Amino acid sequence: MTDSTRAGALATLGGVDVPALAAREGTPLYLYDAAAIDARIAALKAGLAGRRARVCYAVKANSSRAILARIAAAGLGADIVSEGEMRRALAAGFRPEDIVFSGVGKTRTEIQAALEHGVGRFNAESIEELDLLDALAAARGVSAAVALRVNPDVDARTHAKISTGKAENKFGIALDQARAIFRDAARWTALRIDGLHAHIGSQLLTLDPIREAVARMAAFGRELQGAGTVLRSIDVGGGLGVCYRAGHDHPPALEDYLAAVFGAFEGFDGELVFEPGRWLMAEAGILLARVVRVKRGDTRRFLVLDAAMNDLIRPSLYEAWHDIVPLVPANRPLREYDVVGPVCETGDTFAQGRVLPEVEADELVAICGAGAYGMSMASTYNSRQLPAEVLLERGGYYLIRRRQSWEEMTAGESLLQERRTT
Repeated sequence: MTDSTRAGALATLGGVDVPALAAREGTPLYLYDAAAIDARIAALKAGLAGRRARVCYAVKANSSRAILARIAAAGLGADIVSEGEMRRALAAGFRPEDIVFSGVGKTRTEIQAALEHGVGRFNAESIEELDLLDALAAARGVSAAVALRVNPDVDARTHAKISTGKAENKFGIALDQARAIFRDAARWTALRIDGLHAHIGSQLLTLDPIREAVARMAAFGRELQGAGTVLRSIDVGGGLGVCYRAGHDHPPALEDYLAAVFGAFEGFDGELVFEPGRWLMAEAGILLARVVRVKRGDTRRFLVLDAAMNDLIRPSLYEAWHDIVPLVPANRPLREYDVVGPVCETGDTFAQGRVLPEVEADELVAICGAGAYGMSMASTYNSRQLPAEVLLERGGYYLIRRRQSWEEMTAGESLLQERRTT
């Protein structure tokens, strides 16, 4: 697809006149294409048809309640990492029994809330967590289902900040320690430790680390079963990559990924659990921004947008590439720009030396691949309002989050009105 063709497609995304939408709702603005989300869900369902498998969407990727409600209505479960995500998932219609609680730092309060609401399974990451969970479940007189998150010590070959399966990472339990836990599982009388879990990282663009990880998990599972452990589920996490850079990123096909997983666990009669997040949402969303001005320095040309690192932090945090497509007429001359935002940080940069069609002040650009880890990581840094979000569907749109007001931004703050002591 040429740049001009892509710009034309983005200008009418979901059958909606995007420039008219920007004029009405303002920018920065997150846009999600409902058809793209539905297509990914349908592909997953087709790939898992006839298998004993479950999909638990990774809520952290995009936690907008309207998005969650759509995913819940499609019959998927939810993978959460906080009490807040649990409450969002429940409010969006996920059944408690279809929620898996992951995360290395679950607090006492969060575990109590999850037990109270009947969350289906905990992915536990340490003996200390097992001890706390056991005590809290016993106090409530309930039995909690647990999968141990193991650390298979596999290099995911992705950015260091989203690699989670190596021995030096904070996540998971080493295999030797996991063996001991399963051997002594009866010690935790209020827990049913009957599952395995692993997640080696995100944005995986090759199947090799996935094959290595699932092979180690499968071998470990067979070893445990041979020793008499009952395994009701094996959770293979998520991490399947997406195309952020057209013509450069070539993520594995879904069918090849599923074949690798099913091949590794052939003969396992329990349930396989998948936790996609980025793969479901990233390519379904764009961040729409307006050009504030084109600033010409001595050696560089800066394209200054009204969107900033607080709206989409991935380029600043991970040096992540996002395709940037100006919504401008075709056949304009190409120019090299540093694409930046207005935040007072040099790191507030979306791209350096990016060759784009010539852009003028007040025109629109689409930052692509922003449907995951965009709005969910947004902040009000520099006291900038959180952007609005819209869901595009069949030529119309839903405003699923209004732009934050100034009053809402400061609603929890107070002046020195009441001095308190401990």
